[in-house]
Amino acid sequence: MQAGVLKTKSGKGGCPLVTLIHGWGLNAGVWDDLVPALQDAGPVRAVDLPGHGRLAGEGSLGELDEVADRVVAAAQAPDVDSPESDALTLIGWSLGALVAIRAASRHPDRVQKVILVAGTPRFVQGEGWPQAMRGPVLDAFAQGLAANYRTTLNRFLALQFHGLDNAQDALRGLRARLLSDPPAEQALHEGLDWLRHLDLRDELAALECPVHAILGEYDTLVPAGVGEQLRALRPDMKTPVIERAGHAPFLSRPQAFEETLRSLLHD
Repeated sequence: MQAGVLKTKSGKGGCPLVTLIHGWGLNAGVWDDLVPALQDAGPVRAVDLPGHGRLAGEGSLGELDEVADRVVAAAQAPDVDSPESDALTLIGWSLGALVAIRAASRHPDRVQKVILVAGTPRFVQGEGWPQAMRGPVLDAFAQGLAANYRTTLNRFLALQFHGLDNAQDALRGLRARLLSDPPAEQALHEGLDWLRHLDLRDELAALECPVHAILGEYDTLVPAGVGEQLRALRPDMKTPVIERAGHAPFLSRPQAFEETLRSLLHD
C-alpha cells in the first residue's frame, strides 16, 4: 500500500522531488503553507505517515523500515503525476527525521539529499548525546496518552511554541490542522516508542548523500545545541538555527525558515 500523498505541486520539471515528512501526532496538512511556497524550486509532495491524516484508519504506524519504503514509494503514487526526475530530497520534521534517515539509508540510489527539521538521529539523552530530550519527558507523554490522549496531544503542541511571541496564533493553526485529521491512538504510542528507543547516529554518519539540519533557537524538544553533536557525526553537515523559533520553525518563523530551506535545497 502506498503512503498517502496529500499535497502535491508540480513545480519545475527535471528537479529532484521534495518530499515533506511530518512529525509525531500531526499529518501532511502541517505543510500546507510551505508546499506552495516551494513550488518554484521543483515538484513538492507532502505525505501522511501510516496511522496519521488520511491513513489514520490503518491504526498502526508500523515498523520504521516499512514506513521508510512507503515514503519513497509515494514518489510513484498512481494518483499524481510522476516527476521527470527519480531523485528525491527528503525533508523530515521531528519524528519524520527518523523516517528520512532510514529512507536515505535503504534507498541511496533514490535519495540525493536529506534535510532534518528540528530532528535528530536520537531524540533522548544518552552517552555522548547530552543535547536531547530527557527520557522522563517522553515517559510522561506515554503515561498521559494512556490516560487522555487528546490532553496529551494539546500539551505536546503547546510545547512547540513555548516562549514565542506569536505562540497563541501559531498554536491555534496547528491545532486546527490536527483536528481536521486526528491520528490513531495506536500510532501515537508507537511513535513515542520510536522516539524513546531509536538511535540512528551511525546510520546518519554513513549516509552517502548530503545531510543538513534546520534547528529552532527556542526549541524545548530538540535543543539547538544538538547542532554541534550533529556536526561531530558529519563535519560537512550544515545546522543553521532559526532565531526566535521553536520546534516547528516553519510555522513560528515561516519567512526565515523558507529562506534557510531554499539555501540548503540549492546547496
